[in-house]
Amino acid sequence: MLKKESAFTLIEMMIVLFVITILLLITIPNVTKHQKNISNKGCEGLENMVQAEIQAYQIDHNKLPASIDDLKNGYLKEEPVCPDGRKIVISNGDAVIKE
Repeated sequence: MLKKESAFTLIEMMIVLFVITILLLITIPNVTKHQKNISNKGCEGLENMVQAEIQAYQIDHNKLPASIDDLKNGYLKEEPVCPDGRKIVISNGDAVIKE
């Protein structure tokens, strides 16, 4: 007498693949949509950090730094660059994201 082996049918496998496809179609656009927002938040955080270094420079030297180069001596290790490639510059004593 032959035993009946239980296994997934082709229809069941197709249903599972369909459900996985639907989940991916929902998830991937949400992840890519939030990537730009995450990048902007990182750049804003970097801008705030540079602004704090500008204030520290002003306290130490009683003047505002003329450029980012002034902050490289003891305040910043390197020129600040956002994750998306934009740079932080000093304009009128404030840190500004250069578009």
